[in-house]
Amino acid sequence: MCELLAMSANVPTDIVFSFTGLVERGGVTGPHVDGWGITFYEGKGSRTFKDAVPSCQSHIAQLIKSYPIKSEVVISHIRQANRGQVSLENTHPFTRELWGRYWSYAHNGQLSDYQQMLATHRFQPVGETDSEMAFCWILEAVANEFGAIPPVEMRPVFEFIAQLAEQIRHKGIFNLIISDGDYLMCFCSNNLSYITRRAPFGNAKLIDTDVVIDFDKETTPNDVVSIIATRPLTDNENWHVMQPGEWKLFRLGEIITEGGSAELCAS
Repeated sequence: MCELLAMSANVPTDIVFSFTGLVERGGVTGPHVDGWGITFYEGKGSRTFKDAVPSCQSHIAQLIKSYPIKSEVVISHIRQANRGQVSLENTHPFTRELWGRYWSYAHNGQLSDYQQMLATHRFQPVGETDSEMAFCWILEAVANEFGAIPPVEMRPVFEFIAQLAEQIRHKGIFNLIISDGDYLMCFCSNNLSYITRRAPFGNAKLIDTDVVIDFDKETTPNDVVSIIATRPLTDNENWHVMQPGEWKLFRLGEIITEGGSAELCAS
């Protein structure tokens, strides 16, 4: 399986600390050696860095660790290939344009017997992965459902995406992170965790390498930053472990809507 990482923040924030922990899982503390990628949003623009080599060996990953790019939304992924060869076109995150915005997406899991269900016309995969095929299918379904002009209120769009993700989940494991650069959504199939950091900030220690940060020295009292990861990245903070079928929609660091789990439905 692969590993996911994402961030939603209310101010431009760098993800160097969390990314430093993720990189170690790409060949040092984890077996995810088949490439990696990361997308940073800056307004309506985005920049993506990818490499088909293990993240622990990648000079580009070293650049990201040492160059604190500030962003309000970030999606990252390290790959353990199960569909498609190890190549640049098969590395996540994948990006497509819809409604004049760049949508980015990453997936952890593996699908079976999905080709007929996920066939598309407008959005076509470039690589060979089930992940990219599912992304194209989701965007095509969204475009067909909501039309050529984006709705004023975007929450129904992501609620619809959650329904699509639930359908795909019946074809296998489907942990999803998707964003239009403003909203960030995660959907849990079996493994996904998140944490929201806000004042008062404290120290955090990475699990995968001996790095500690004092967030109180790196933030202001008004900062709100949420981190989503396949598995918790720190061992001295209270991460929330999501349940199968549960999903969250973040904007500016805050959860603005959620659903899917039995616990949430009962509340």
